Amino acid sequence: MKIAVINAGSSSIKFKLYRHHTLELLAHIHIEKIGEDCSTVTLKSLDGEKVLDTVIRDHQEGLEQIGSLLAEEDILEDFFSLDLLAHRVVHGGEYFREATFITEDVIGKIASLIPLAPLHNRANLEGIRISMQKAPKAAQIAVFDTAFHETMPKEAFMYALKHSMYDEHKIRRYGFHGSSHAYVLGEAAKFLGKEANELNVITLHLGNGSSACAIEKGKSIDTSMGFTPLEGLVMGTRSGDIDPAVVLYMQRVLGMSVDEVDRILNEESGLAGICGIKDVRTILEQEDEASRLAIDMMVRRIKKYIGAYMALLGHVDAIVFTGGIGENSAVIRRKVLEDIGFGIVLDREKNAYNAGSISASQSSIALLVIPTDEELEIAKESLKLLEKNKNMTI
Repeated sequence: MKIAVINAGSSSIKFKLYRHHTLELLAHIHIEKIGEDCSTVTLKSLDGEKVLDTVIRDHQEGLEQIGSLLAEEDILEDFFSLDLLAHRVVHGGEYFREATFITEDVIGKIASLIPLAPLHNRANLEGIRISMQKAPKAAQIAVFDTAFHETMPKEAFMYALKHSMYDEHKIRRYGFHGSSHAYVLGEAAKFLGKEANELNVITLHLGNGSSACAIEKGKSIDTSMGFTPLEGLVMGTRSGDIDPAVVLYMQRVLGMSVDEVDRILNEESGLAGICGIKDVRTILEQEDEASRLAIDMMVRRIKKYIGAYMALLGHVDAIVFTGGIGENSAVIRRKVLEDIGFGIVLDREKNAYNAGSISASQSSIALLVIPTDEELEIAKESLKLLEKNKNMTI
């Protein structure tokens, strides 16, 4: 029996196929640049790797390409042979606090949250709808990025706004990257030889989108992203934390429309706004002042969140780096950790290897680099839901 996890982005699809119960990875297909002149399809399976350059106009074609590849490689006959499809959904609002079987009512609620994560939820829904057509007999489950953060106390998730903004409109901090934070917490617990509920950990998911999370005894108690994925750290194209009066100024004084402001904050700010480049690897290769400033701003913001979470948690067992930047940029990790205080001591030699422990023996806090696997965490959460509903067999 086989389980598929679909992580549909605005212009990409990540598809992983697992063997049921053992969760052995059978195939990983990543489609990038959907809707562009040249799309890339990468298949990794037990037999090796294959890369195709083609044109994929939309997610429908993307999933058809995935089905064709799986059949050609004798990995899966077709989507009808799948037992379970699990879907990443970025924003679950206050509706969904755990993995959920997908029904028309669930689809309607996910759709209602599109304004809070327009690129993400719309793409996630597209993947769900197409999958339900292609595998109508399979169990379909949604796993939400926001669910992991539902353990935050009210003083953490509330904004200091008029209370009716929450009561009537549910304006609050939700947090994102939940599957990633949950996964690396579990891996950190294994590494440290403890149970997750025994640990206080600061997890840093650093990529084009970045977030920090304070985890107390295995539960999220605070996180940097908020009502939407815009708040928090300096990201590839997102501003992160900003005085809300800046938004009013841009509209009232500069005459910008709501859509213009939205585009600037989400697509033209962050690292790209400061130096014109959003990719950290490329920025680090530059020697101009704007590039140095962009990196310094990014690092400073990460340090501020670490300091704040150290204060909230009191005792911290580990700081974990994950995500594309967190896992692969020894330079960023060094800039964040060196001279930060709190008894933290980085081992530069270990840091160069991009995996495992990077802390020196005298460090008071374990420093870890753990590659994230959101799809595996989604598969695990889906199996937990099935276990709770044992009358459903797959």
